Amino acid sequence: MKKIETYINLFKLVEKLKNSDDPKRKYEYILWLGKKLKVPNNTVLIPENKVQGCVSEVFVKASFLEGKLYWEGYSDALITKGLLAFLICGMNDLTPKEVINIDSKFIEDTGLKASLTPSRSNGFLNILLKMQSQAHDFLSE
Repeated sequence: MKKIETYINLFKLVEKLKNSDDPKRKYEYILWLGKKLKVPNNTVLIPENKVQGCVSEVFVKASFLEGKLYWEGYSDALITKGLLAFLICGMNDLTPKEVINIDSKFIEDTGLKASLTPSRSNGFLNILLKMQSQAHDFLSE
């Protein structure tokens, strides 16, 4: 990641997971994040906000306010909801350019691969890519 200050929320989340050697604790933390995710507005649950390539239903939507992005999302599976919440917490309050410039390597840095099935791991990346795609749509604004 570029400047840690820019990505401080994401950095803190990654470090929290990275500092735990217990895959079960990492998994529990992701589940906890999922339980904290607010129920989104119904305008989020529309086809253009659906994340493709996820086994579960996942929706994410960016709102643009004063040059920054703010995210809402939903998933019908708790672990995926936790992964979504992780990304939302980590990427709220960033500019579109900052979101686009995030290197997906941070997913490996979390150490979650040991706790997640390959399809969930792939879903995590697909959620990030969807968020980056939406951020790209706001670049011209």
